Amino acid sequence: MKNQSVTNNLDWISVLIYIVLVILGWLNIYSSSLSSIAEETSIFDFTQIYGKQFMFILFSIPLIFVVLSVDGKFYEKFSSVIYVIGLLSLAGLFVFGKTIKGQANWYSFGSFGLQPSEFVKAATALALAKYLSDVQVNLKDTNRQIQALGILALPILLIIPHDPGSALIYSVFILVLYREGLPSWYVWTGFIALVLFVLALVIKPLALIGISLAVIVFVYYRSRIIHRNWILSAIIFVTISGFVFSVDYVFENVFKQHHRDRFNILLGKEVDMKGIGYNTNQSEIAIGSGGWFGKGYLEGTQTKGGFVPEQHTDYIFTTVGEEWGFLGSLFVISLFVCLIIRIIYLSERQKTKFSRVYGYCVAGILFIHFFVNIAMVLGIFPTIGVPLPFFSYGGSGLWGFTILLFIFLKMDANKVNEW
Repeated sequence: MKNQSVTNNLDWISVLIYIVLVILGWLNIYSSSLSSIAEETSIFDFTQIYGKQFMFILFSIPLIFVVLSVDGKFYEKFSSVIYVIGLLSLAGLFVFGKTIKGQANWYSFGSFGLQPSEFVKAATALALAKYLSDVQVNLKDTNRQIQALGILALPILLIIPHDPGSALIYSVFILVLYREGLPSWYVWTGFIALVLFVLALVIKPLALIGISLAVIVFVYYRSRIIHRNWILSAIIFVTISGFVFSVDYVFENVFKQHHRDRFNILLGKEVDMKGIGYNTNQSEIAIGSGGWFGKGYLEGTQTKGGFVPEQHTDYIFTTVGEEWGFLGSLFVISLFVCLIIRIIYLSERQKTKFSRVYGYCVAGILFIHFFVNIAMVLGIFPTIGVPLPFFSYGGSGLWGFTILLFIFLKMDANKVNEW
């Protein structure tokens, strides 16, 4: 028997957290955008940033009802079609994309812009969930691993030329694959490669290779005799050596100058407080000045003075830190953590593998956005342009996260009708 209402069996805890986050996000956008306005205007002034965001929020309401009105099985049945449409939207950017702030990752419709990468996250999550829910898929099989990773590779390859920061988000799907049986060495390999890449930027290659050799020898002799394999150890050493020597070339020839600058500042190799390091430095000052209780809503001097560029987008959390202080920031962080934990809890009680995998994808995407954005504004991660879900200004981001979340809530609501 079908639901009589789109809101039947909906998880209202998740919905409530979503509503609170969206409202708090708008309040901070309003505060951060006042610095660019000579005199106070109506909150419904759609020529201003906060007015436009208010309009985006209003449009989210019918969008939610559309997502909830569609039967949950639709998303599983047509996941491949949705995925292909998403890939085509990314490919179209190479021909029809509009360049905004140095990135050609937008479609322009008059004064309105749409960023397809924000919606392709949900499309990729659906495609991955559909593939993994196939009864014949076993991620212990190498061919299946390649196919699953291929689903992730296609959008990454299409996004990287326009927006490397958004491409990073897709790395979180590896954890979802691991949850569904992907061998753990994939996760460890990725983690070790990341650590080696960063270390190679601050340590001379020969010294780092020497350290790596010592670690490999230590692990070899600490392993049980039956597990020792000197050929495998030698292959690992050669691979690490080649990787370490390639880091400098990749850093200098593949990364763009502003990417190199951000890494150098993070690693303490350059300090340019008036140039590329200005945003991060001002962000840290604004957050630190908030103290325990903050300066009060609309009372942030750094915010009102417009000292933090792009404060209404990637650096929106600096407004929270300055005006709401440590306790206010902790409250916002707690809301995100509660939402992510709630989604994981709901995922574990799903009756189909498709909805469970998709739920974990949703939790992963929200987590990596939340984690990277806050780490970025605190200066412990390079600035890569990752928005804070439901907080950062923008219709594409808000609608993309809304669709992502409410598709899962629809699946969760439908589970009572699945046998």
